[in-house]
Amino acid sequence: MSSESETTPVPGPGLGPCSWDTQCCVVGGGPAGMMLGYLLARAGVEVTVLEKHADFFRDFRGDTIHPATTDILAELGLLEEFLSLPHTEIPELRLGISGQTFGLVDFRHLPSRCKFMAFMPQWDFLTFLATQAMQYPTFRLEMSTEATGLLRHGEQVIGVRARTPQSEVEIRADLTVACDGRFSLGREHADLPLREFAMPIDVLWFRVPRSEDAPPTLGYVGGGQIVLAIDRGDYWQCGTIIGKGTLPQVQAAGLAAFRDRVARAAPFLAAGLAALTDWDQIKLLSVRSNRLRRWCEPGLLCIGDAAHAMSPAGAAGVNYAIADAVATANHLAVPLRTGTIAFADLQRVQRRREPAVRIAQALQRQQTRQLARLAQNNPPVQLIRLISHTPLVKRLLGRIVGLGFRREHIHSPHLTNH
Repeated sequence: MSSESETTPVPGPGLGPCSWDTQCCVVGGGPAGMMLGYLLARAGVEVTVLEKHADFFRDFRGDTIHPATTDILAELGLLEEFLSLPHTEIPELRLGISGQTFGLVDFRHLPSRCKFMAFMPQWDFLTFLATQAMQYPTFRLEMSTEATGLLRHGEQVIGVRARTPQSEVEIRADLTVACDGRFSLGREHADLPLREFAMPIDVLWFRVPRSEDAPPTLGYVGGGQIVLAIDRGDYWQCGTIIGKGTLPQVQAAGLAAFRDRVARAAPFLAAGLAALTDWDQIKLLSVRSNRLRRWCEPGLLCIGDAAHAMSPAGAAGVNYAIADAVATANHLAVPLRTGTIAFADLQRVQRRREPAVRIAQALQRQQTRQLARLAQNNPPVQLIRLISHTPLVKRLLGRIVGLGFRREHIHSPHLTNH
């Protein structure tokens, strides 16, 4: 399994003047933004991606690359190079309960090129996409560049204002795509109507030094705790579920009680948990699930978490963000390249992607409620054992998790030309 990469993509050319023009400005360098930037540049569209951080190193990003995503990489001719990067291949997701391990989600029979879920630090995946995109002269990546507002001409969004360490800049664009996550500035400044879904859980994230190996699993349950442990080479990136808004109570019980609860669910972490000596080492991820009623207005489109924040259940966020980017490129590459982009084109992207997102979010809400109950009560071991011994159910779950709903493929012929 990979540790943190030692290199990051070299940013694009210096900012120079205080403004410049591009055909598409992508706000946010996460999976949706980097994939969209790569696809549009590959199609000959002038595209600028803005990433507010100086690098991609963030602990609290999804590390999962689903079979649907690796199929897209194969269609683009990138799969072999992608798989040459350090990663872990998981053909079956397992759940550990009181020393027993149950296989629940089986990818081995999927109609896909890769019959496994790949675990790779997201910073490595984003670096890979950025490196591929930089091969195209129409691609520009601006790191340490934070969007601060939208530029408008009447009712039309015509670009963004941004801040760099050196100056304020304006980027004028035929289309601005907000890919800047659950707290999207583009979405906020456009005042697009948002529907929020109540979530019963939050997640605490923390690092534990690696002292022993453990089989890759979906999670570990025990002692009234659910624990996820992601192998990051010399440490485990861990997450544990708590009730929504209950962090003060967890902290009041003390670090020793927290370490003990985690160790009861995942005993192999016990020795490393001694390294947790301060609550500052434990970060709160506030779980949100929401969806825009309108993903766009003239000149602006929201995709990925900016359009529909996903719960961590099923680790589906990255997969749906990538699918959004592919659908966006399929629909918009030609009108962007020819300068004929229209509001109706943006609406077509929402019509294409929203039904799949609605189904996935409804399923996630059910899964999240189950996770909350699982953390509070004794796990239904008999039901879990039954699922683990029912191949058809495990394959169905593998298809839902691994491929999602409404898979996207590279349809536009302009995206296949190097």
